[in-house]
Amino acid sequence: MLQMPRLSIVIVTYNSAGQIDACLRSLSAHPPSVNHETLLVDNASPDGTVAAVRQRWPGVRVIETGANVGFARANNMGIRQTSGELVLLLNPDTVMPAGALDTLVASLDARPDAAVAGPRLVDASGRAELSFGTMIGPLAELRQKVLVTGTDRGAPFVGSYVDRLTRRAHEVDWVSGACLLVRRSDAEAAGLLDERYFIYAEDVDFCAAIRARGRRVLFTPEAQVVHLRGRSVASMPRATETAYRRSHLAFYAKHHPRWVPFLRAYLKLRHRLPDR
Repeated sequence: MLQMPRLSIVIVTYNSAGQIDACLRSLSAHPPSVNHETLLVDNASPDGTVAAVRQRWPGVRVIETGANVGFARANNMGIRQTSGELVLLLNPDTVMPAGALDTLVASLDARPDAAVAGPRLVDASGRAELSFGTMIGPLAELRQKVLVTGTDRGAPFVGSYVDRLTRRAHEVDWVSGACLLVRRSDAEAAGLLDERYFIYAEDVDFCAAIRARGRRVLFTPEAQVVHLRGRSVASMPRATETAYRRSHLAFYAKHHPRWVPFLRAYLKLRHRLPDR
């Protein structure tokens, strides 16, 4: 008798032909112990991502969106096309080490009050990424940017501080959508991801909607996943910048409307205000 999957892995791709093999190879080499399914949702990649996956990974189901509909909408399409009680949103530029998925699943199983769990993300050299935080607001966003920029630039003090921050398991406001495990019931109760966000901020908003229902978000450093940041959007920097700014404004309009005029003025001053 065919078992229903307990875990649905949803991977959204765009121009990911150079990264998706490593991601799927790691999932194949280190599969979770629970019954699972893998679905790839492709945002009309012109680089042959779909053909490559269908040829090399026949066990992976593929959905083509027909257009670049953005990260949130594509993930929602994937969630609706799967059936596992747990859903893993996973970027194509990630590599899953042995045991990481089982550890992440176990962290949710141990906490019935929690809806979301995210792992410790590191780059190819093992340097930690600040992949969680407090709810985005002007001060929290400034702090996050200082720490992320300092880490990216190799500032020793900042890097060691982020490394310490990311070694402690605790409840957080949000975890990165690059690797986010969520209970399907909680995702559906929150209305899935808000599709007004094309790229960026959708994971923070999603976790906020889940927390608004009294549910918890966990950062689980015992699970560690490699994240090769920026590979999937590097081919369209100008379009990505515009999409980011639009999502940024949409987030503040939803959560901090009083700050929107100041944000718009700041972006205009820096010549980064996106066209309407």
